[in-house]
Amino acid sequence: MNKKELIDEVKYHARLNYETGGWDHIVECLDDEAIADLIGKCSSVRGAIAKVKKYADQCGETRDSIESTIW
Repeated sequence: MNKKELIDEVKYHARLNYETGGWDHIVECLDDEAIADLIGKCSSVRGAIAKVKKYADQCGETRDSIESTIW
């Protein structure tokens, strides 16, 4: 699978999981180049999603932490 296909699969996964963790950040804030950087040298969809999930989880945790201080 080529890099563009992997990026498209990650974006598809992010849209399906928009309300979960920080996947909304992937959809709203990252372009293809940024996703490619996160994917690195992965050659499988599963590996690419796993790598981006680490970043998405961090974004979600950071947002939750910030939101908890508002109230």
